[in-house]
Amino acid sequence: MAAAAGSSSFLGLGPGSRDPATARRRSRGPRNRKKGWKRWAGPEARLGREIGDFLEDVALQQRATGGLIAEQPDEGLFFLDTGDAEKDRRLNKGREKPLHVDLVLQPDSKVPAPKNILAHQVPNGRKERRRREFWEKRAEKGVLPRAERRLRARLQRGGPPPPKTPEKGRSDPERGFYDIWAADNPLERALAGQDGWFLQQTKKQRVKRPARLGTKPSQVPAVEVIAAGGSYNPTFEDHQALLLRAHEVELRKKRAEDKVERQLRIPAGTQLPTAETVFQEQCEGLLEESGDEGDADGDAVAPAEPQDTPVTAPRREKKTEQQRRREKEARALEAQQRREKAARCRRQQLFRLRSLRQQLRRWDEELLRRRQLRLAKRRAKDALPRRLGPLKYEEPSLEVQLSDELAESLRTLKPEGSVLRDRFKSLQKRSLIEPRERAKFKRRYRQKYVEKRAFREVT
Repeated sequence: MAAAAGSSSFLGLGPGSRDPATARRRSRGPRNRKKGWKRWAGPEARLGREIGDFLEDVALQQRATGGLIAEQPDEGLFFLDTGDAEKDRRLNKGREKPLHVDLVLQPDSKVPAPKNILAHQVPNGRKERRRREFWEKRAEKGVLPRAERRLRARLQRGGPPPPKTPEKGRSDPERGFYDIWAADNPLERALAGQDGWFLQQTKKQRVKRPARLGTKPSQVPAVEVIAAGGSYNPTFEDHQALLLRAHEVELRKKRAEDKVERQLRIPAGTQLPTAETVFQEQCEGLLEESGDEGDADGDAVAPAEPQDTPVTAPRREKKTEQQRRREKEARALEAQQRREKAARCRRQQLFRLRSLRQQLRRWDEELLRRRQLRLAKRRAKDALPRRLGPLKYEEPSLEVQLSDELAESLRTLKPEGSVLRDRFKSLQKRSLIEPRERAKFKRRYRQKYVEKRAFREVT
């Protein structure tokens, strides 16, 4: 290996230089393209880079020191500092002379640099300054923030707070049971003795439920018992009473239908419209007759009638002094007579105390009767369902069976009605929900019927 190294004519300039003959050559791709220039690592490229670096170093030394550093004497490279700092400060009149590199970096423009506002801004600076000033004023009076008070109390206790015992979870079988509606439940034990307003504002206690929300909107019971005639195996009287009630409901419906039909019926003796009268009515105003045109021309040439002259109201004559004096005396006499009559009536009322007492008693009785009547009307109105929406409440149809439809035993009894529909009507009757009707299905596009080819071939 040494013989091979001695026989080689390669002279390395750097410590890491290696003989290209002994180094393993790797393929770097084509060199005739620009992308292969940078990764060209042949011996010629390496030698060129080393020569280029050497020449750049020589040029830099010549510019900086006037020649190569290796050829400079020691006096040209180093000097001995024998100056006095106190003397230099006295000669400079107390001013510190900055270095040349610092002078180069200083701006030489007379225009000041723009101020960076964002560098001086603090998020919520005004709010924090007001808060700091507020707590400084409070600190002068001996009032400290909550965090400061807790920190001082913790320093006085001398140690961290004691650890809390872990609470038992819901899945723990050893936890105790309690009634959440009881007065001594553990959930409200921590809130005992505290201010109710503070607990409501801090959302630790529920707001007291108003008493009006506890009243029911209707006095109708939630589950109404049907009439005795609708039960299994009713008596004859109860079943007939139920049939009579259903008969009255049907009569009211029939009367309402007859009323609508009677209002829409054409009165007797009215001539029915024919095709000719309909056509004449449609053409009304479209065709102008000659007589109408002549009348219009005659009206156009008719002379205008003269306007009536306005009639002026007659002037009222001025009253004399004697008339004014007499009217004033008459008014004074009339006022005096009214006062005397009022005084005489007050004196006469002293003898009408018994009749006035009877009149007051009758008036009190009338007020009591009206109050009771209003209370009865209000109670009757509360029993009826309220108008909560655009639709009115309609009573469900009675479920009644005729005499020949009554079941003889429970085996032959058929279920009637729907529990869901009954509960829905009960909510409407108790004014808990508004009356509703089933939404009508409206087809968006016209339905298209298509006959398939297979069906067409069969038919």
